Amino acid sequence: MERRTIGAGALAMGAVGLGCMPMNWAYSGSRRRGDESVRAVHRALDLGVTLLDTADMYGPFTNELLLGRVLKERRADAFVSTKVGLLVGEQHIVANGRPGYVRRACDASLRRLQTDVIDLYQLHRADPEVPVEETWGAMADLVQAGKVRALGLCAVGARSARRPGARLHDGTIRQLQRVQQVFPVTAVQAELSVWSPEALDALLPWCAARGVGFLAAMPLGNGFLTGTLTPGEGFEPDDVRARHPRFTAEMTAANQPIIAGLRRVARRHGPEVTPGQVALAWVLAQGPHVVAVPGTKRERWVVENAGAVGVRLTGEDLAEVAELPGVLGAWD
Repeated sequence: MERRTIGAGALAMGAVGLGCMPMNWAYSGSRRRGDESVRAVHRALDLGVTLLDTADMYGPFTNELLLGRVLKERRADAFVSTKVGLLVGEQHIVANGRPGYVRRACDASLRRLQTDVIDLYQLHRADPEVPVEETWGAMADLVQAGKVRALGLCAVGARSARRPGARLHDGTIRQLQRVQQVFPVTAVQAELSVWSPEALDALLPWCAARGVGFLAAMPLGNGFLTGTLTPGEGFEPDDVRARHPRFTAEMTAANQPIIAGLRRVARRHGPEVTPGQVALAWVLAQGPHVVAVPGTKRERWVVENAGAVGVRLTGEDLAEVAELPGVLGAWD
């Protein structure tokens, strides 16, 4: 596995990471199997997929507990990233950035993960009732206390906070500029994929110019870019895609030309190369500070995703991907 470094501290990890959310949260509850997910995490570490990305809200809490089963045995093999700042209620999610809560949440995450240090502690969402500098200052105190190695900001929810007429990540960049005055940002996590490339406009260049790592969330477009979804197949009610406009039967069918283009590129690299691997290779080609974080709960997909590191896209490949038709259907 190719290794990449992020941030001023040059923290090293595999170029492809493992997003652990699907193991306990947001996708097809009937298909979740704890033992199967544990095997997937072990397989990832065997392959050099060292970044394990989770959050206390996934479950809530059960995803960190699951990872703790693996980390108890293999902490030295893993780069552990978790998040703080969101609370899950019965029918809602709210932000909490109060310093006292941040400190308590970190201690709870450490216990669940069965480790004495978190490699990357990310602010999941800023609390509109608390100045982000106060939240970030509390997180910085955790670094000084030796409980956390580095800090990151998660911008995956930028769409819901976007101002009318603003670029997608303008608000995120304003937050980053503020927290940088308190303590260095090591990494930013935001959506980046062939069908959601908005981070290329300003956020990715901002990170590159400052030596900040970029963790590409949803690099497979919530599974669409794998080419394994059948239009009209539908999703279980608890699956987030069941409510997404891009995943209606009509839009899934209308966006198939994107998959066809990825397949054409894949064929040039060998019969075993998949559209999903091309999609991940495209993400990795966006800069040496970019780490792709596809989510899965199955060992099969862990292996396929890790194999994307061996797919080296040419200039011709990248040009062809750039000419693919734009995605149809709103993402909000």
